[in-house]
Amino acid sequence: MSAADWRGAMNAGVGRLAMGKLVPARGNQGQSTISKPAEQENRGLSLISGIRLRHVVVLAFLLAFPVYASPFLTFQIGAQSLALGLIALSLTFLGGYGGMVSLAQMTVAGIAGYSVAIFGAAGSSDAAISLGWPWWLAVAVAIVIATLCAAFIGWLSVRTEGIYTIMITLTVGVAFYYLCLQNYSVFNGFQGFQRMQAPTLLGINWRDPVPFYYLVLFWSLAGYGFVRYLIRAPFGIALQGIRDNPRRMNALGFNVTAHRIAAYAVAGVIAAVGGVLLVWYNGLITPNSVGTSWLINLLIIAVLGGMRHPIGPFIGAIVFVLLQTFAIDLIDRERFNLVIGTVFLAIVLFSPDGLLGLWAALKSRVTSGSKFPTPTGGIK
Repeated sequence: MSAADWRGAMNAGVGRLAMGKLVPARGNQGQSTISKPAEQENRGLSLISGIRLRHVVVLAFLLAFPVYASPFLTFQIGAQSLALGLIALSLTFLGGYGGMVSLAQMTVAGIAGYSVAIFGAAGSSDAAISLGWPWWLAVAVAIVIATLCAAFIGWLSVRTEGIYTIMITLTVGVAFYYLCLQNYSVFNGFQGFQRMQAPTLLGINWRDPVPFYYLVLFWSLAGYGFVRYLIRAPFGIALQGIRDNPRRMNALGFNVTAHRIAAYAVAGVIAAVGGVLLVWYNGLITPNSVGTSWLINLLIIAVLGGMRHPIGPFIGAIVFVLLQTFAIDLIDRERFNLVIGTVFLAIVLFSPDGLLGLWAALKSRVTSGSKFPTPTGGIK
């Protein structure tokens, strides 16, 4: 089977899976095809059937959150969780659907943040090296630079697997941290860039808690929807095939290396947008923003929620931010790493698929427990 035939089969399979039934049809040459009306029906129903009641409820909750929450909760919990979740989404996309666990996603986000500070306008007198470009141009250039750096990191690491990929990306992250820490002419050393604020646009001060929350929410929903679409597109299906059996996909005519590098580039775009938002949230960018602790924290966030679910990193980010914010009321601030480590260990031991996997297991147990077994052992 050629690569084109395999793509056609995968596209047909996506439509059939979305419909929940098989629509067999054979062409003159014995190839599986779908008639145009059936194909259009599949596409329409797949878009409609993808929306569930829980999605509407969650969206309504997120939109109404600033109405009943205080500005502190809106900004400190809501906006921060969404920004971190967006960056962790790039790691989930690479690890869950590409089989490539990268510890350099916070580095990519940091590259975008530093680029905004360098090309834009920083408010600190120590940041005299900022070029003072308009914010929209600085953000666009920052996303492009971060995406290219992500593709370069992918080019370095895609020829390895498992622990070697993790070590290469960790090495890149640590190297970038020390570069930012020791370089004063470009990265301003350990001081970094201070007072990095979101701009004022259309008469709205996007630095205020409520507007900034909706700004981060918009891009988080865009990133979530983009990943949901991409994993069902031919590229996403091919990437999952490469994750499961790269040799077979290579034999079918797919360029495994190119697909993996492209996945790093796509993840780089997501991480770059999240990095810009996170810099605006913190109001600064320093070497500690891309330190080793945050490289590990991002992995913890992704694993907590679930590596095979696009919504997983946002759930993990909420849990992480809540623990980070309120755990100090119960224990010392220095004990936070012990708390998050304990939670992480418990999740890994009892649910390798994160909190979503634990929820699915509990739901399945409750559902099966409500059934009455028949005398033959079946379930009615």
